Amino acid sequence: MSNGSFYKLTNSCDKEKKPLMPLSKSQKLFIILNAFFLTFLILAEVTGSKLFVSFGFTLTMGVIPFPVTFIVTDLLNEYYGRKGVRFTTLLGMVMIFLAYFLLMLDMLIPAAPNSPVDNHSFNVVFGNSGKVIVGSIVAYVIGQLIDIQIFHFLRIKTENKYIWLRATGSTIVSQLVDSFVVIYIALGGSKLSFQELNQISTNNFIYKCGVAIAITPLIYGAHRCINWYLGEEAEEMIEFAMKEGRSGTEPLSPG
Repeated sequence: MSNGSFYKLTNSCDKEKKPLMPLSKSQKLFIILNAFFLTFLILAEVTGSKLFVSFGFTLTMGVIPFPVTFIVTDLLNEYYGRKGVRFTTLLGMVMIFLAYFLLMLDMLIPAAPNSPVDNHSFNVVFGNSGKVIVGSIVAYVIGQLIDIQIFHFLRIKTENKYIWLRATGSTIVSQLVDSFVVIYIALGGSKLSFQELNQISTNNFIYKCGVAIAITPLIYGAHRCINWYLGEEAEEMIEFAMKEGRSGTEPLSPG
């Protein structure tokens, strides 16, 4: 091929290239919310095998990152409806499976002789995390599905009023299931007794209820910020999400 022919070919290809379509504000927001959700979800799973005591209550370390996932779930429910939250739930489940697979793979690889962390220490920490992740997958999916149903049920019944009620109510009910399921699967069969498992589950649930109530002002603040950022599009998205909740169908995204 001559230089002239090559130039014509490459020039023709350049002309056929289409520029990337710019993301809308609602699409950017969806990506940002998912990034926050997945980051804090995985952190909660990986750190969930460590216990700590706060004000006399024994809790799992995973309860610390979880409040962020509560806020994000409520915002996704509010602006993106069932379709948006289900997508995030599925994506989260896939990422948890991926994290579990990588942890298991890492434990199979022998540590170097000069490694500051030996095989036993690594496996003690992340081996327990593997059990936590398996339990969390089950609890997470059940909890999210319950959260979605209750959120939209309360939203319809109150005609889109009382954000605090649907946000807090859906979180408390879903976490009642999540708190007990994840503990019994993750820590069942360990040296902890049934009474201790039950106490930890109860403590986690009480803590999450308190957090769900405490973060209510943050949810209202997040709503104000999102409404300001999206402008008129925010009202359109909320309206679409409301129609979806009433009809049970998945609306087209206004973004």
